[in-house]
Amino acid sequence: MESIDFKLADGRNLNLLVGDVDSRTAIIFHHGTPSCSLLWKRWVEKLEGAEIRAIAYSRAGYYTSDRKIGRNVVSINSDIAEVVDHFSIDSFVSVGWSGGGPHALASSLDPRCKSVVILAGVGMYAQPDLDFLADMGEENIDEFGIATAGETQLNAWMEANGSAYRTITGEELRHSISSLFSKSDIVTMQQPDFSDELAENFRHSLEKGYSGWIDDDIAFTKDWGFSLDQVTVPVAIFQGDEDLMVPGAHGRWLHKHIPHSTLRLLEGEGHLSFFSSSQGEIFEFLTKNS
Repeated sequence: MESIDFKLADGRNLNLLVGDVDSRTAIIFHHGTPSCSLLWKRWVEKLEGAEIRAIAYSRAGYYTSDRKIGRNVVSINSDIAEVVDHFSIDSFVSVGWSGGGPHALASSLDPRCKSVVILAGVGMYAQPDLDFLADMGEENIDEFGIATAGETQLNAWMEANGSAYRTITGEELRHSISSLFSKSDIVTMQQPDFSDELAENFRHSLEKGYSGWIDDDIAFTKDWGFSLDQVTVPVAIFQGDEDLMVPGAHGRWLHKHIPHSTLRLLEGEGHLSFFSSSQGEIFEFLTKNS
């Protein structure tokens, strides 16, 4: 497994975490918000053991990836296409957690994408049949409310509310209190391996500042740049039913609007607990469908 800065055609760096498997098929991982490629370290390592090529990347503005001003969700496709070309990949499965969900769906427009797996992915904003903020924790409601006001206001909110993530430790996460944590999330956060790795991921993702986080939030509150009826590959949706960051209604809404989708609703799971406790089930699904 290797972390590299991949040079894109427009001169930007794109951070990649690449598994040491030589194959013309791959799994491509899209992280949440805020986050970076390091979120997927254990996943890439485990897939190496299964002889499956895995590539995780840091979206523009996160970790060592350069910012792409004005990006929307579908903008990631040009970056992914260059990566897929470089590694001579003929087909790939796209996996997205949380804020990575929409980006994984966008990548299905690439003809080499054969399926998508969504892990607690967010739905579209301002839809008549989805109350985007309903049942979210108060911190998310505040954040998305500011995001609709524009970058200047959102940057000020980040300075006031996001600075702790740039230095946070696993110990601090284990003692943190948040409106976004379900009961099962709080239990999961007490696992030192999980909280230490999540804290490391937060610190690295914000090394260059908040631009990735800001651009994600704005992208989620405007048109994604494609419609869900353009998603023609099979889509598997996994969703915790006690998630306070991306509530279950988002998973149900995606399932309703994506033509070839299945929904696995995980009882008693929150946003973080499901990412930890359901890895075995998701790995089994990926190994069978990659």
